Amino acid sequence: MKPPVQEEQGPAVALPVGSPAAVRGYLLLLVRRHRAAFSAVVALNTVAMVAGLVGPWVLGGLVESLSTGTTESTIAVAVSWYLLALVAQAAFTGWSRLRSAVLGERVLADLREDFLVRSVALPAGVLERAGTGDLVSRGTTDIDRLDKSVREAVPELVVAVLSLLLVVGALLVTSPLLALTSLIGLPLLLATSRWYFRRAPQAYRSESAAHAAVTNVLAETVDAAHTVEALRLGDRRVRLTDRKLGAWLDWYRYTLWLRSLWFPTIDAVYTMAVLATMVLGGLFVLRGWITVGQLTTGVLYAQMLTGPVDLILRWYDELQIGQASLARLVGVHEVPEHEGDESLRPDGRWVEAKDVRFGYHEGADVLHGITLDVAPGSRVALVGPSGAGKSTLGRLLAGIYAPGRGSVTLGGAELARMPVERVRREVALVNQEHHVFVGTLRDNLRLAAPDADDTELRAALDAVAAGDWVDVLPEGLDTEVGSGGASLSPPQAQQLALARLVLADPHTLVLDEATSLLDPRAARHLERSLSRVLEGRTVIAIAHRLHTAHDADVIAVVEGGRISEYGSHPDLVAAGGTYAELWRSWRDEG
Repeated sequence: MKPPVQEEQGPAVALPVGSPAAVRGYLLLLVRRHRAAFSAVVALNTVAMVAGLVGPWVLGGLVESLSTGTTESTIAVAVSWYLLALVAQAAFTGWSRLRSAVLGERVLADLREDFLVRSVALPAGVLERAGTGDLVSRGTTDIDRLDKSVREAVPELVVAVLSLLLVVGALLVTSPLLALTSLIGLPLLLATSRWYFRRAPQAYRSESAAHAAVTNVLAETVDAAHTVEALRLGDRRVRLTDRKLGAWLDWYRYTLWLRSLWFPTIDAVYTMAVLATMVLGGLFVLRGWITVGQLTTGVLYAQMLTGPVDLILRWYDELQIGQASLARLVGVHEVPEHEGDESLRPDGRWVEAKDVRFGYHEGADVLHGITLDVAPGSRVALVGPSGAGKSTLGRLLAGIYAPGRGSVTLGGAELARMPVERVRREVALVNQEHHVFVGTLRDNLRLAAPDADDTELRAALDAVAAGDWVDVLPEGLDTEVGSGGASLSPPQAQQLALARLVLADPHTLVLDEATSLLDPRAARHLERSLSRVLEGRTVIAIAHRLHTAHDADVIAVVEGGRISEYGSHPDLVAAGGTYAELWRSWRDEG
């Protein structure tokens, strides 16, 4: 069976997947963090396994003594040692499982925290291009898949490998000849494992990526449900979903086929080990090369090999899935850090774009040679038809994206080269996508200003006309909101985001449909309230409701990735161009 053809990726630029070297490096980091706990688990399992080896050794000695004559006291001593070994094995096994479970929980917590910390630190432009589906899939599906690997598969595989080595060592001590017979299936094991290992890791990574693609498509379809319905794109989205599901199922079947060939071969290998030890060992006894007691011990040890091999069979598949998921989690660490030039500081508040070109993909520019000057304290409106490049230009002016060519500067300093934290203090982007975090309303507001007191929080809410609905909440600012708490409507969530903006107090704002979730009358009222708060600040508004453009100092009309008109509202209406047509159309509809 051939592996499925790798499907071409869509327009979104997926986050990277960690290289094998990066995964190994991260695993070593986890081992170093928890080396004491890991060493304790290995030591406890070693003691438990050594205790487990005592039983076959005692039984072999007992068989040997019975064949030559023995006493009741010798049998009693052998039974005592056997029972003592069983008790010790049970005790240390239970202790090691407890320590393994604790270690697994701590490692899993580290995985979650490391992923979350790195995710929130990713450059905004990287997240915008990758889309939310891939990141959400890594933070949910991949961590869920790792859950079982970390808690059970890794500890038990360590036990299995350790047990395998100890049993083979015990066989060598018992009889080198029996050790050789137990390894008779090793060439077959190495050959089939090499075949499997060359195919399985990439297959599991491709399966995980295909599953993420399904999640991404479903998330996009749900998020854009109204658009899909309005444009009658339902059939197209269903076909796309079916295609992604088909690609995932193809990879799933391929990995299943790999397992169906490799696992029976492994079963045959350890069956061969027991049979060879019994048959050849019997011949060795007849020739006098080993004793009956050695044969008894050797056969029992050969049978004990099946336990570790069964564990490897049981968990290796899980570990492959976990390895693929871990590579996806580690991949976020391979996104280059954007540290910026600490020496770059804006000298003033003048925003300037010079001959800016930008495209989401190589050779496909969205913006073509845009030049724009935004004076401090002015209000600029970007208008134009959908898909003209207004939102892309807004993100460039906010420092979210770096231009492909040309430059965007604030006070003479390039935004793309400045440290991200400094850019965010100077310029803020607010769009129609707002999030309510789990916690109190006060906690949500203080994300923008951790030291703000209640008076400042109330002033920010009043500034965005949110005071009325906050007053009727059960516990006011202490009301729990978000998942599991009080549910805020989309307009209320938007007002909350704007209140955070007021508290953040940046001197330059880029507003992309920041009031789109409010009805026109409420939006107009909110904008009037905000205008008082934003007095003296630089505001770049991407205007879909043209009353925003009407109130602006200057209007830039964006068409086809270029600025086609530039001027004040009266001048552009008088010019009779694209803006005048948009204004008349919007006014007539209103």
